[in-house]
Formats: sequence, C-alpha cells, structure tokens
Amino acid sequence: MSVKTDGSSVAIDGVRVVDLVAHADDRGALTELYRREWFPNGPEMVQANLSESSAGVLRGLHFHRRQTDYWVVLEGVAFIGLFDLRLGSPTRGRSGHLRLDAAEGLRGLLIPPGVAHGFFAVSPLRLQYLVDLAFDGSDEHGVAWNDPALGIPWPEAEPVLSGRDRSNPSLEEVLRDPPAVPRQAPRTKPNLG
Repeated sequence: MSVKTDGSSVAIDGVRVVDLVAHADDRGALTELYRREWFPNGPEMVQANLSESSAGVLRGLHFHRRQTDYWVVLEGVAFIGLFDLRLGSPTRGRSGHLRLDAAEGLRGLLIPPGVAHGFFAVSPLRLQYLVDLAFDGSDEHGVAWNDPALGIPWPEAEPVLSGRDRSNPSLEEVLRDPPAVPRQAPRTKPNLG
C-alpha cells in the first residue's frame, strides 16, 4: 500500500504527517491507519485510545519526555498546535500548526517525545491515537495552551478546557525546570520518516 509521508507541513524535527489512502468500492472503504514500516526504526505502538470531543473543546498542550503519539482524526475537524521543547533539537523553540479534516481525507500525525501538542475541536471530533508506552500517568506534563511565547494561532480565545489544562504552567516556568524539559534522543538511528 502506498503512503506519502510529508513532514513539510509542520517544520518540527521528527514530526511527520502521513496521507492515508482509502480503497473504496460499492461496499464501502478500507483505510490502513498505521504501519510501523512507515516510520523506519520508529517506536512500536503498544496502546490505542479514542478521544471524543465536542466542538469548542481544546485539549493541551501536553508533552511527554518518553512517549511518542500517532494521531488520526476519524471524524470532524481539528486544529492542532505543536511546540518543540527539546534540548538539543535543531527546531527547539519552533511552533507549528495544522488542520486535519477527516472529510478531506484521513491523515496520520506522528509526534515525538518532547514536542508539546494539543488540539482544538473545530467541530465534534473523534481522534484515535496510538502511543508507544502504556499509560501510567508518570510521563504526563503540560504547558499553558495560550502562552503568547508559543506563537500558536488558536482559532478560539475562550475554548472549553479541563481543570488540568486550565492550570498548566507557562512556557517560561516549564523551561526553568531542567528535569521537566525533555532532551531530544541522540541520533543513533535514521530520522523517522
């Protein structure tokens, strides 16, 4: 099955966007959502989750020191914001954003450890995500979604937020706490994608 990996829409090292191909006929369609071989030497995914959000909800910004995420918007439209926190990354301090609209075709998004990520549900949204570490809460961190220093142009100034996301620290606070700032993994293997 042919898949196009495109990191150019978000210029953050290690972030990859994959255009997924639907194979349709008169019965319906089949789309492969993930193959490990699309990300040579990439992590093995061990847990799948489904996030459902009402329009107007913002989740994030979250980051992990060890965990890789792989997202696919199955239904609806998401505005995704990203920020590279990693010490040693060639794109450290760079933000990025993209819009994923399931009606325009499914796309996968690989987010490496140390890249803060969040999404705003432009419409009711179903997002499937795979992770390479089983959840235990020890690798969950956050940064204030609306910190101007992030440079993310969120489409809504007053989204619906969880208590956790409302109380995330500023970018300055996160960067002042060296143990919390992730390091980019050394390049012992080729770049993902």
